[in-house]
Amino acid sequence: MHSISFPTRFLPGTTDNFVSNEVIAKDLTVFDIWHYLIDTAKWELYYDNAANIKLTNGKNSELHYGEHFHFDTFGFPIDAQVMELISPTTDAPVARIAWNGWNNDSAESAIDVYHAFLIEQLPANRVRLLTQESQIGASAAKLAITKPNPMLNGHQAWLDGLVSAARKQL
Repeated sequence: MHSISFPTRFLPGTTDNFVSNEVIAKDLTVFDIWHYLIDTAKWELYYDNAANIKLTNGKNSELHYGEHFHFDTFGFPIDAQVMELISPTTDAPVARIAWNGWNNDSAESAIDVYHAFLIEQLPANRVRLLTQESQIGASAAKLAITKPNPMLNGHQAWLDGLVSAARKQL
C-alpha cells in the first residue's frame, strides 16, 4: 500500500500532534471518492466540521495544485495552500491531495498543519482512504491531550462522510 510523504518540518512523531485515520470500503472506486474530496462545494454536504469555504481562484469550487483557500474547522479559521494534488487515472488509480494550513490570529490559537489524503484502489473492488495530519503549535499540543481526541474523531467523520457521499452520489 502507498503512504503519505510529509515535509521534514511536519514529520510525524516530531510535531505537537499527529493523527491518522483509514477506511477500506468495498464496491467503490477512487474516482467515486475523488470528486467529493477536491470539490469544496461538496464538503458541507457530508462533513459538518468544515464551513465558510472560500477559494482564491474564483473560477470554481475545485481545489487545484497551488490553490489558496480558507475554511473554518475545529473552531479555527484556517488559511491553506494545496501543496500536492495528483488526480487518479485509469492507469494509476491512486490519488493524493495535501495542504498546509495555518492560523496566526493569536499565540493561543496559532497552528500550522500539513493535512494529506491518499486514496487508492485495492484488489477485490475495494478502495482505501487514508488521511493524516501533523500539527505544530500550542493549540495542537492541547488537541493532542484532549480526550476523546477531536482530531481523530473529526477526521474519521470526514472519511466516513466521503464514503457515504460516494455511495449516495450527493
